[in-house]
Amino acid sequence: MKKSIIVAAFCCLACLSANAQKYALVDMEYILKNIPAYERANEQLNQISKRWQSEVEAVSAEAQTLYKNYQSEAVFLSEEQKTAREEEIVAKEKEAQELKRSYFGPEGELFKKRESLMAPIQDEIYNAVKEIADAKGYSAVIDRASASSIIYASPKIDISNEVLVKLGYAD
Repeated sequence: MKKSIIVAAFCCLACLSANAQKYALVDMEYILKNIPAYERANEQLNQISKRWQSEVEAVSAEAQTLYKNYQSEAVFLSEEQKTAREEEIVAKEKEAQELKRSYFGPEGELFKKRESLMAPIQDEIYNAVKEIADAKGYSAVIDRASASSIIYASPKIDISNEVLVKLGYAD
């Protein structure tokens, strides 16, 4: 009996302390759309991506051309020549796949470039959010754009504009 009263009192105390915590929301999509450096970085990434995609497509086209030439000339080739051409085609296809992986793979050049361009912007936003949260006593700041489980949140707790002001992108 005494244990249950202590447990109940502890639960009530925990609920009261949980209610005292303050939360805020930010909309990272909104913030990023209002930062010119982010738009420039995205444009730069798109241009690089298109250039690299062209390179990959050019090597793939070479492999296709080699294959079509092989098909049209196969009847005139000896077995050794056929084998050499097949190996050349396979090597060109592997080259295209390797190029694609090196540019667009999980640890590829595009990933590294995105990281180098976006990390400073993200760090700047994080520091601004942290300063605002510390100054206003927020226990947690949740990203509205990525938190799909938020059904409704009062606009009063959205500090996105404060973050933009802190970063110098709004008045």
